[in-house]
Amino acid sequence: MLDAKLRPLIDPPLNKAGAWLAREGISANLLTLSGLVIGLLGAVAIAMEHYWLGLALIIANRLFDGLDGAVARASKPTDLGGYFDIVADFAFYVSIPLAFGIADPANLLPALVLVASFVLTGTSFLAFAVIAAKRGEDTDAHGKKSFFYSTGLAEGAETIAVFIAMALFPAWFAPIAFVYAGLCVLTVFQRSAMAVSQFRD
Repeated sequence: MLDAKLRPLIDPPLNKAGAWLAREGISANLLTLSGLVIGLLGAVAIAMEHYWLGLALIIANRLFDGLDGAVARASKPTDLGGYFDIVADFAFYVSIPLAFGIADPANLLPALVLVASFVLTGTSFLAFAVIAAKRGEDTDAHGKKSFFYSTGLAEGAETIAVFIAMALFPAWFAPIAFVYAGLCVLTVFQRSAMAVSQFRD
């Protein structure tokens, strides 16, 4: 929901940094892998109840996620890079609620519900992208991407805001997780309605 609105604000500094990194020979795939490792370490920190460290690593992960795309745009975007980027994103997204479930067994049910909602949201997102690509459709609402990015109520910006709230207020993990899982399910319905409208032959 907020991703497209934030792009004009975050893209200029990211693109400037990405151009510099590309000139220094830093590859987008290296940044993607580094960001994934940092994000998973953040999940480990949360599982060990080091929430402030986890928060710092979550923010660092998102910085690397923004920089890998900027480096790709400054050099030569590849399909393989786009594949690695989305896999790394979803691996990170799933790891954080699971980490809260490990940190406190009382969080296991909301963590699993949230992960399940991520699976549904990710499935609708990727299915929409596949069909849009098959039909030759394109959008730059989320910046230049390797494949079609459909909008929704629950996108990257909202997910990171939720993760930050969870790390700041771990005792509130369960209600935050249930509410956001509901928003993810609404996103699936929203995207499905878009598909009915856009893909109807």
